[in-house]
Amino acid sequence: MSQDQGILGITTEQFDRVLKTNLYAMFWLCKAAVPHLTEGAAIINTASIQAFNPSPQLLDYALAADLAEQGIRVNAVAPGPVWTPLIPATMPEEKVKQFGTDTPEGRPGQPAELAPAYVFFASQESSYVTGEILGVTGGRPTK
Repeated sequence: MSQDQGILGITTEQFDRVLKTNLYAMFWLCKAAVPHLTEGAAIINTASIQAFNPSPQLLDYALAADLAEQGIRVNAVAPGPVWTPLIPATMPEEKVKQFGTDTPEGRPGQPAELAPAYVFFASQESSYVTGEILGVTGGRPTK
């Protein structure tokens, strides 16, 4: 990767390696471990401060910091349970009935309730906001 090129200097192969190391590996390890675990067992995964306070030289994690000098903001919306056609199409009916009821709001969100978060990040009202994650979760903690 060339730091001089920012995101343009990250190859697909490098990005794939980062995901396979940091996400796929955790998934595969957990999947392999679960059949061997019994009641009372624990799985403890390792995260990284890079997810919350990334180092600029680790551009794979620090896109907001890299692009800030160019006046480009990078943010994310983190939805909680949101009612979409995917929910009844992919869940048993019993789970569909309970979907989202475990949030402090007691219900799933609607897609229209997420829209203002995206509009905010796209607007000039968020011109001093970058590197943030906005949870739209019905009160569920995001961290």
